[in-house]
Amino acid sequence: WMALHVLKREIPDYLDHVEMVPFFEPDAVSAEELARRGGEFHYVAMSKAKHLYILNDTKRYAAKLGLNLHWPVDVDPWWELPHLAWIKARTLGCDAAFYDAVTVARWEHGMNICEPEVLEGVVRAAGLPITPLLTAPHEAPVREAGVNALMRVYENDVFGVPYFRLGHQKFWGLDRVNDFVAAYRGTGPAAPLSPPLAVSAAVGAFDHDTAGGCG
Repeated sequence: WMALHVLKREIPDYLDHVEMVPFFEPDAVSAEELARRGGEFHYVAMSKAKHLYILNDTKRYAAKLGLNLHWPVDVDPWWELPHLAWIKARTLGCDAAFYDAVTVARWEHGMNICEPEVLEGVVRAAGLPITPLLTAPHEAPVREAGVNALMRVYENDVFGVPYFRLGHQKFWGLDRVNDFVAAYRGTGPAAPLSPPLAVSAAVGAFDHDTAGGCG
């Protein structure tokens, strides 16, 4: 939400140049199909201490950007609902309007957009087609498109959002958006060389970090 505010400020027509790929924790149905294809979901749960820090840090970032953040409170959210609805919206040509509506609802009003009745109200208020968006998770082609997206983020080593990729360069986190923009414009530093294969292969052998990583 915040990263795209920054990206839109720097590249107002970014949707004409950047491909959006949904990243969401799969439910049992999607997870089973993802595993059948040899994929998995890279995200790892954080420790409580780190989670609490990020909650406060995110609020600080939002204030810095002049955004009014209200943390949503949701328990066991069904992420397929809004994400597969976005995939359906893309086929209907209203994905940008849908995205704007649900992100405002979630981050500015603290609404649980994973609840069907809540999402229905958001969609209705935005003047978007209700039935095809709310029933998207029950459409086999949309489900398949969702798993395809999860396979893409798995194969590209995406472990969280915001995450941008430009060629083989990867940028994770709100504080890397401007680096991505510079690389996109060709004004940033030269792309770094990839680490030697032996180093990449050995990472797991010496990573004794706490849950959630990042120290």
